[in-house]
Amino acid sequence: MSLDRPRFCALDDVFAARPAAKERLPCAGAWVAGSWPPPVTATVAVVGSRAPSEAGRSRAQALGDALARAGVCVVSGLALGIDAAAHAGALAGGGRTIGVLGGGHRQFFPPRNRGLAAAMIAAGGAVLSPYAPDEPARPYHFLQRNGLVAALADAVVIVEAAERSGALNTAGWAASLGIDVLAYPGDVDRPKAAGCNALIRDGATLARGPADVLAAIGLHSIPLLPNIDAGADDPLETALLTLLGAGPCNLDALVDGTQAGTGDVVAALVRLELAGRAERRASGYALPP
Repeated sequence: MSLDRPRFCALDDVFAARPAAKERLPCAGAWVAGSWPPPVTATVAVVGSRAPSEAGRSRAQALGDALARAGVCVVSGLALGIDAAAHAGALAGGGRTIGVLGGGHRQFFPPRNRGLAAAMIAAGGAVLSPYAPDEPARPYHFLQRNGLVAALADAVVIVEAAERSGALNTAGWAASLGIDVLAYPGDVDRPKAAGCNALIRDGATLARGPADVLAAIGLHSIPLLPNIDAGADDPLETALLTLLGAGPCNLDALVDGTQAGTGDVVAALVRLELAGRAERRASGYALPP
């Protein structure tokens, strides 16, 4: 289903697998692009700063990857930073991932993550919004968006957050809905870790890595599925880097040059961006200078 042509699902349909979670959400339902309802499986929300440290970004991507390989669906807010890294990690792990927007699908925000959203849908995931397709994203919309992110999850993980991060609002929603909150700790003198440290002080479960998150949702003994490409170059990524080595290319040229699906190409480009091996420009994609 196209990102620009979502369908409306009533709240009962959105939360068919979690009827208790919908009770405190102030919306009638959600607009959905992609596969819905998702397969019945454990779901974990991974959220955090829009401007994380490189360590925080890496943790979010690694967590998304590990959760996906363990069969867990990753949900987040499709924002820049931690959210995007978690979604991209889930795609890299071969899993489904769900994004929740703070505005309508046809007013996609942030525009930079539109390709990531398309890749998520192509991989069997979904992009939801409590707002009509043509509704612009507004600052106060994200507070309601955060409630939907939390309500879709069995647990919420804050990877990195400053003292006033919007991710703390998601944690507050989770607490009010009786959903477990976990947080990664950080150095006490690092502003980007202040929100997570405060959550742990106030009773959130300390997360040291994917094993702690899996344990929190009852997956103590489920082994991670092997990542068969670990340590090896991905053939599609290699092909994309070869094409970009000859000069900047737009998405259509990269799809034509690799003969791969658009969703697969976008997902590979997101991984390359996060690894610092490619960058997005106004005219398309290029190797870093």
